[in-house]
Amino acid sequence: MKRQAFLRLTGLAAAAAFSSCKPSETGSHAAIGTPGGKTVVGFSQIGADNPWRTAETESIKSEAAKRGIELKFSDAQGQQEAQISAIRSFIAQSVSAIILAPKVETGWDAILKEAKAAKIPVILVDRGVSVTDPSLFVTLIASDFVAEGRMAGEWLAQQTSGKAGIVQLEGTTGAAPANDRKKGFEAAIAAHPDMKVLASQTGDFKRSDGKNVMEALIKAHGAAITAVYAHNDDMAIGAIQALEAAGRQPGKDVTVVSIDGMGFAFEAIKEGKLNCTVECNPLLGPMAFDVIAKVLRGEAVPKQLVQEDRLFDATNAPAELPNRKY
Repeated sequence: MKRQAFLRLTGLAAAAAFSSCKPSETGSHAAIGTPGGKTVVGFSQIGADNPWRTAETESIKSEAAKRGIELKFSDAQGQQEAQISAIRSFIAQSVSAIILAPKVETGWDAILKEAKAAKIPVILVDRGVSVTDPSLFVTLIASDFVAEGRMAGEWLAQQTSGKAGIVQLEGTTGAAPANDRKKGFEAAIAAHPDMKVLASQTGDFKRSDGKNVMEALIKAHGAAITAVYAHNDDMAIGAIQALEAAGRQPGKDVTVVSIDGMGFAFEAIKEGKLNCTVECNPLLGPMAFDVIAKVLRGEAVPKQLVQEDRLFDATNAPAELPNRKY
């Protein structure tokens, strides 16, 4: 069963699976706010290779501190194997709950089964997983990545009157945001036969990789490139650097669209080099700990909590820039 199917399920089954994880029955799994109890949460983060992920980490750390929760943090440095090891360590330490930002969608069944057997609820943040049993995780707190891609594609179609030679810089291969942002974007431009994706290649969500890939694609496709769609702002900035080095004018003769809504992307829009960014809010700490509090009290939660994202371009980005917290 695919992850998308899981997100249509209610949270009742997941909550029931973990409702036995109450303070009176487990001892160490004290509910948030219980006098004399201590809530300990493990957080497995993918890494710290871009400002978006750093902002997410800080949101979760600061929210834990604000609520008096002990947070055991693990930076996997981009390795799924390290995330699996961290989760196994959290289980051995009998944490109250686990927050997981999964690097990719697949390969989680075995370790999540271990967490379920230990009656430790797992909350996914910003990325989903594809597992055989949807009760292996409680909920996914994330943006709608397909909708983000669709918004980017619809905006580009409108701005180019449905005619463009597009280079797509994809995120990490196998990651939910990369899969879904590609799906949403390509669905949006499918109705415009004169919008052609000339090349689609991963830049691994990294600015340096985005620059290197863009340099190669410029050599391969030259003036045929009239638009760039990057799955995140960092790769878009890398592409902008490559375009400028090649004598092109990003924002003018090449329309550049990206996703995340980082502060530096707003600066690039202000400078006229980036045309559009679709927001993807990384400040998930409050939502994550609200869910944990409910689950540890035995309450049901939805299978997915979706953050509403907005689109920004030259018409509204300058006014929003002072309000950016990331």
